[in-house]
Amino acid sequence: MQREKLGSRLGFILLSAGCAIGIGNVWKFPYMAGQYGGGLFVLFYLFFLIILGVPVMTMEFSLGRASQKSPAAIYSELAPPKSKWKLHSYAAVVGNYLLMMFYAVVAGWMIKYFVDTAFGKLAGLGTEGVKAHYDGMLSEPLSLIIYTTITIVIGFLVCSFSLQNGLERITKYMMLALLGIMIVLAVNSSMLDGGSEGLKFYLLPDVQKVKDIGLINVIVGAMNQSFFTLSLGIGSMAIFGSYIGKDRSLLGESVNVALLDTFVALASGFIIFPACFAYGVEANSGPGLVFITLPNIFNNLPLGRLWGSLFFVFMSFAAFSTVFAVFENIISCNMDLFGFSRKKACLINCPLMIVLSLPCILGFNLLSEIKPLGEGTNIMDLEDFLVSNILLPLGCLVFVLFCTTKKGWGWKSFKTEANIGKGLKIADWMRFYMTYILPVIICVLFVMGIYNFFK
Repeated sequence: MQREKLGSRLGFILLSAGCAIGIGNVWKFPYMAGQYGGGLFVLFYLFFLIILGVPVMTMEFSLGRASQKSPAAIYSELAPPKSKWKLHSYAAVVGNYLLMMFYAVVAGWMIKYFVDTAFGKLAGLGTEGVKAHYDGMLSEPLSLIIYTTITIVIGFLVCSFSLQNGLERITKYMMLALLGIMIVLAVNSSMLDGGSEGLKFYLLPDVQKVKDIGLINVIVGAMNQSFFTLSLGIGSMAIFGSYIGKDRSLLGESVNVALLDTFVALASGFIIFPACFAYGVEANSGPGLVFITLPNIFNNLPLGRLWGSLFFVFMSFAAFSTVFAVFENIISCNMDLFGFSRKKACLINCPLMIVLSLPCILGFNLLSEIKPLGEGTNIMDLEDFLVSNILLPLGCLVFVLFCTTKKGWGWKSFKTEANIGKGLKIADWMRFYMTYILPVIICVLFVMGIYNFFK
């Protein structure tokens, strides 16, 4: 079966960026910036994005383009015979399913909040009322199942069409709409009375806060966020590498994707922080920022229902951009492993994914007594921990070792593939860093991530 191809370079960049751009950008990045001292955290984030994220993304793109396969079959094409590298293929496939078992649920929350905001269900609620609405959403399994099912059905429906007519076409329009909505929301927030203080908090380093938290903690937080924001380690980028031609070098394309991903993360701060300061809301209020803090702000804004609806449309688009990309990965793995057609893979995986999402949904209500990682945790926390703290960093380590060691694909093969076409090239002086320093940094991140999670 001939490999499908994307229709344009823009489609490739928007699809790859869409996979990277998700709830982590517009949800996690702003509240982490708030907690870790604003501007200095942002500077460290950008630095580590360049030295960590871009090299690993280039490797994933190279493996996909060289093999012309999904993550399930990359090592079958490129690894030496009888080697153990193929074990990572199974981990990558499991990682994609595991990620969607909770990510599709959170994407469903975004759709529900858009509907509730648009129909005025949050209008006029005070702080306690907004929190009660959020708690009420989590306590209703039927509602969560309905919105998660809507997310999953839409995701597989879009992916069931051909690559160019389904995923590429829809993602192009959706990503351009997402960027447009972001700009409108950012301009509106920045013009609020008192919003300038929020911009100062966001863009200027808060030295005292950094001292209170500890510079090392700020650096590690920025390092973690920059590394995991690009969805690297389970082949989510490799799949799009397999869909592109040889006219552009892959380091340059990785930089373009990272820039777009960073633009969305930074612009999220321009939306959130001015609004927080304009209405005297704590900017470091953690994960509740999106579902509890911001609805309170929208309730106090002129035309707040409109701005709130636009915000949750934007959040839904950000979530769907990742859902579409990872579903495409799952479908392609099924096609390579079992020889399924695209439509058959969608028909099988759609109901399967709905069933697999049930433990996460029920973990907030009927199964809330299950606390897999200790008091205060739930099933979603376990799933997120396994993906974010185990599969992603260890998967990145495997990709790096495979691309740089003689027992894997090797530096020469990686460099040759990455440098085909116009654009930025991998240089020989990068070899020492990618071979010896990058794996050590990933190992440190892995250990620190485990330590901080359980601390």
